[in-house]
Amino acid sequence: MSSSNQALNAFERIRSNKMFELSVIAVIIGSALLVGAKTFQLSPVGEQIVYWLDIAVTIFFLLEISVRFIAHENKKRFFHDPWNVFDTLVVTISLIPISQADTALVARLVRVFRVLRMVSIIPELRMLLNSLVKALPQLGYVLLLMFIIFYVYAAVGATLFHAINPTLWGDVAVSMLTLFRVMTFEDWTDVMYETMTVYPLSWIYYLSFIFLTAFAFLNMVIGIVVNVMNEEHERIIKEEAEAANEPTIADLKAELAEIKQMLAQRQ
Repeated sequence: MSSSNQALNAFERIRSNKMFELSVIAVIIGSALLVGAKTFQLSPVGEQIVYWLDIAVTIFFLLEISVRFIAHENKKRFFHDPWNVFDTLVVTISLIPISQADTALVARLVRVFRVLRMVSIIPELRMLLNSLVKALPQLGYVLLLMFIIFYVYAAVGATLFHAINPTLWGDVAVSMLTLFRVMTFEDWTDVMYETMTVYPLSWIYYLSFIFLTAFAFLNMVIGIVVNVMNEEHERIIKEEAEAANEPTIADLKAELAEIKQMLAQRQ
């Protein structure tokens, strides 16, 4: 085995090591705590400690992404994975010095996004996010239907309740904001009782709207997301099962070496 293959295997063992993965997760959590610590009023000593810890975290992330890149068998396909592109961008932009006034704001914002690397490291979180993204086309139709319901109810509310409270029902746009307040149950009874003083049966308007939006549509959204998550989970299990049955490159090399050894013995 050549020295390059030995080095590749060594980096592969580091990348797949459980302690290495746990260390990366721990550093990401520490990075999140550092971002939170910077929002407090710190003493000069505390600011200096946070500054050096931030540099240490940046160096660790740089080494971690380098290990993952070197351990990847096909370097050209490393950036075909969107998560690898995201991690590389975050690590690269994190190298911007935070002390420079022109780039300080960008550097601080990027350090906030380092917390999102938790999603790229933990497979379960990646599966959840992938499921949510794949559910967006189906959710789009649900949201469109919800917007239509909002618009119809807002138009009715602006027509009936405008004279009662122009602040809440002045036009369609304001009425939609009021209906969003009703849907989220934020003091919606105060809004309802105010209109009931003029229209005693206006409770039907509110209850029917709440039933359609907060109950029916919310359950539809949850059902779509859960269904897509189950499909994504089944796909991952199927791919893992197929990968387990397929011979790896190392297995093929070992079999080839055995065949060569047998041929050499016969000669």
